[in-house]
Amino acid sequence: MRQLRVGLAQIDVTVGDLEGNTRRILDEITRGRALGVDLLAFPELALTGYPPEDLLFKPAFIEANLRALDAVTRAAAGLTVVVGFVDRRDDILNAAAVIHDTTLAGVYHKQYLPNYGVFDEDRYFQAGAETPVFELGSPEGAFAVNICEDIWYSTGPTSSQALAGAELVVSINSSPYHAGKVRHREKMLATRAADHVTCLAFVNVVGGQDELVFDGQSMVFDERGERLALGRAFEEDLVVVDLDLDGVFRARLLDSRRRKEKRSATERVARVVLPALPGRTRPPIQASPRDFLDPAAEVYAALVLGTRDYVRKNGFRRVVVGLSGGIDSALTAAIAVDALGREGVVGVSMPSRFSSAGTRADARRVARNLGIEFLTLPIARACRAFSRILAAPFKGVKEDVTEENIQARARGTLLMALSNKFGWLVLTTGNKSEMGVGYCTLYGDMAGGFAVIKDVPKTTVYALCRYLNARAGRSVIPESVLSRPPSAELRPDQTDQDSLPPYEVLDPILQAYVEEDRSLADIVALGFDEGTVRKVIEMVDRNEYKRRQAPPGVKITPRAFGRDWRLPIVNRFRHP
Repeated sequence: MRQLRVGLAQIDVTVGDLEGNTRRILDEITRGRALGVDLLAFPELALTGYPPEDLLFKPAFIEANLRALDAVTRAAAGLTVVVGFVDRRDDILNAAAVIHDTTLAGVYHKQYLPNYGVFDEDRYFQAGAETPVFELGSPEGAFAVNICEDIWYSTGPTSSQALAGAELVVSINSSPYHAGKVRHREKMLATRAADHVTCLAFVNVVGGQDELVFDGQSMVFDERGERLALGRAFEEDLVVVDLDLDGVFRARLLDSRRRKEKRSATERVARVVLPALPGRTRPPIQASPRDFLDPAAEVYAALVLGTRDYVRKNGFRRVVVGLSGGIDSALTAAIAVDALGREGVVGVSMPSRFSSAGTRADARRVARNLGIEFLTLPIARACRAFSRILAAPFKGVKEDVTEENIQARARGTLLMALSNKFGWLVLTTGNKSEMGVGYCTLYGDMAGGFAVIKDVPKTTVYALCRYLNARAGRSVIPESVLSRPPSAELRPDQTDQDSLPPYEVLDPILQAYVEEDRSLADIVALGFDEGTVRKVIEMVDRNEYKRRQAPPGVKITPRAFGRDWRLPIVNRFRHP
């Protein structure tokens, strides 16, 4: 039996940390060698981190990446390694190096460069044109490599490589997460494997990079499209699988479709012969049955990983969260504790004269339940001082939202003062529903360094809190927080629904308008009141200037504000 042991090194790398990324890769090569791996694959642009963005305009960065590739090449004795890097020819290319026993045997260049959503690869890279297939001498077999977007095309490189004899296609990826994407990804990959009668190994990076979070969940499929292995979700992992290449040969003998296209495909594909490697002892591998996370667990894990990596990769040791006694700040603090440990989180209550006894008590209760340091800094005196300073220009003018916003900005000032004094990163607590309609205060509750739940709709906030409590087997988030009507508490008896539709109505309207680009008429046809829809759309459109000034936050929906959403600030288009 022709058996190929394949390893997928699902690692957490950092953009620009070429030395650190190289060390991670060398460590995994050592592990792979000890496990008797024949072929070890690393993610897309594993050496540089993904996405490197305008670092790619720096020649020194490109050169450093090539030196890192040399170090990996020298370390790859006794096995075949596939690793993502930036290649330099007359232009730069998103590339996969195929290293065989300390020799750079070949390079594959990404052919389909995505230029939608969070992707901007046409800005940086030249598209590749060559599609090599590599023939192994020991164990005998043929494999091919492609990169991320290439695998999504049914008639792309995978088709040509399989028809030219590749029995295994290795797809190296930096595929960002959004809720539910992994199941769509699995369906596509299974289809590619079955349609092209090839084993398919999909390795994905894991970790957070600015707004993006990468979920890992690397997968291996056989020639029937059956999933053989699944990497851990939102954790580093080394997935090792033994593939039966004879099974591919037998299946292809029964597939007459391939013979009609095989000759022309073979003529277009370069073949690279790799010398045989000496045999070695293979320790047995234990399969780890694993399935996808439930939806709430998946989103929560993404938020924890995105927060952990943003904080730690930027050199912070502690974060500070304003605890209002409300649900958003409670969830943000809980995520921070799971990301950084209770010693890494400080909660601050900043009550005003409008803060109720219930919310004050709940802020303390949340901090106690999470086991974090808790500070109380009342803002009433600061707000009175602002009122005295502004008394002359405001004389004769009725109080309005201005005075409400001063309270929010006093809180923002205190949090930023703690940040400046102690080096704590401020985590803001606004959710996607509020950000969408501008129900937030510039330089107030928007002031901070990272917006953990910026892409989490309010209804999902409630679902995540219930998941958190169920997972813990206790009320980490008190029931009083979950049941109290949401309120900013900036005026007497205020609730969010004084200014907004109920979140059960607002969130699906926002999803239809922001994520699905539906028109006013389309949304009304879904059964929503026209006046409500028109009001929400107007609020979204006129508050882009606020969103542009918000800190980054973890992307968990298909279309997040920021990298995905590019509405002009100066914009006079209005829906008829």
